[in-house]
Amino acid sequence: MALQEEFKEYAEKAKSLPPATKDADKLILYGLYKQATVGSVNTNRPGFFSPTERAKWDAWKAAEGKSKEEAMTEYIAKVKQLQQVEGAASTT
Repeated sequence: MALQEEFKEYAEKAKSLPPATKDADKLILYGLYKQATVGSVNTNRPGFFSPTERAKWDAWKAAEGKSKEEAMTEYIAKVKQLQQVEGAASTT
C-alpha cells in the first residue's frame, strides 16, 4: 500500500479513537497531520485569548522541519500506538 493511501486510512481511523485519548496525543496527531498535508506553519501564532487554537498551532510548529513522508509515517505510527493502548485498556 502506498504511503499516501495508508495515511488516509489512518486519518480515518484516528477519528474513531476513544474519547479518553489524551489531549497531548491528539495535539501530536494534529501537528503531524498538518505538517503532512499543508507543510510548515504558514500562519501567525494565535493570541493569548485563543488557548485551543494556540495549542494546535504549537503542535504544528513542533512538527515543522519534517518531510511530508516523515510526518505521514510518524502519524501512522502514533495512531497505531493509540489503538494498541485502547485495545490493552479494553481487555483489562
